[in-house]
This record gives sequence, C-alpha cells and structure tokens, in this order.
Amino acid sequence: MITAEQKPIEEIRHMIMPYKKILLLGCGSCVAECAAGGEKETAMLASALRMAAKMNREDTLIQEKNLDRQCVRDFIVQLDGIIHLYDAVLSLGCGAGVQAVAEIFPEVPVIPALNTEFLGQTKDQGLWLENCLGCGDCVLYYFGGVCPLARCSKQLMNGPCGGSRDGRCEVDPETPCAWQLIIENLTRTGGLERLESVFPPKDWSRKQGRGPRKIVREDQQR
Repeated sequence: MITAEQKPIEEIRHMIMPYKKILLLGCGSCVAECAAGGEKETAMLASALRMAAKMNREDTLIQEKNLDRQCVRDFIVQLDGIIHLYDAVLSLGCGAGVQAVAEIFPEVPVIPALNTEFLGQTKDQGLWLENCLGCGDCVLYYFGGVCPLARCSKQLMNGPCGGSRDGRCEVDPETPCAWQLIIENLTRTGGLERLESVFPPKDWSRKQGRGPRKIVREDQQR
C-alpha cells in the first residue's frame, strides 16, 4: 500500500492562508490504513486548523468530507454538487489522489496535506515498512520473496556485502540484513540455486526516463 505522513501544521496553514472556505478531504484507503488521512485524522486536522484560525482571529471556514478513494473518478465525482462552495480543497490523499482530484476539478486549487512516502507493508500496529520500489520488473521469485532493491541498504543484487553482523545490516543495526533473509528463505524452500545466476544492473527504463508509467487493460475499459 502507499504510505504517507501529515505535513507540519505550520506548512499546512501557510498553504491554505489565502483561502477563506476550505474543504478538508479525507481518503479511506491506503492513507487511512497508515493513520495519515482517514476519517479520524481528517477530523483531528480540521479541529486543529479551526482552533489555530480562532486563536489568530482568522475568518476561515473549514469543513470535512471523506471519500472511499481519492484516486478513483467514480468516488471523486461525489464532490460535483459541493465543490463550487469552496475556495480550495485540502487533501489528505496520497500524491496520486491529490492530482486526480485536481484533474477532475481544475477550477479549484487542491492542496496536499500529506507527504507521500513509499510502498509499504503493515508490519505491526503503528509500524509500516518499505518493501517495494515499484520497479516494473519484479524479481521476488529469484530472491526468496525479499526485494534486494527495497530492503538491502546498498541495493546489492548479487550477494551480501559482508558487513552485516548477527543478521543485522551494517548501515542500520535496527534493520535485518536483506541478504540474510534471502538466503534463509531460499534454503528453507529449496531454491538456493537461483542465486547462481548473475543479475545485471537494474534496467530502470521500466520505472523512469519515459514519462509517467501507465497500465492499459482493454478488457476492463467501458
């Protein structure tokens, strides 16, 4: 899932300062799961912004609405009947959601309240870990379900660096050595011979250098 964290309140207040009527728009998908932009976080931010406006004697109207997803047109169009009531939208969606709302309603500024971080796994309550770079050419089969690009601090593709100690990364002892996990997983599942191949440098042209990526599924189009 996509993870995000809320921007500092001072930065948010600076961005919305020119506007008097603001729609605070929450998102019920990824950013809700990582406790950054769901209904609860939307209500908390709205309360903080109202309090700050009152303390500074600012005539600012802040109202809340939550969408199931801000990156899907079928949900965004729910704003059709109300968007004209506001000077700006303060979005608690990820970067994709912010841009999707702005594309559908170009007449209204859409301001990001979050910093989008990474593709992550919910490891535990309140803990999210980056484990995928979205490179466009998945190699998890060859590395025992552990991505060396996302989870090895040095992004090594052909074996460990030799600096880890007791299964911990030398760059950050709090981080498990990805290559230790790779070797353990492949040994356990009988796939260690996969590491006998030499993997060339990653072809990043699948990820960048050709403009925004897209997926087209004609069987899913109306």
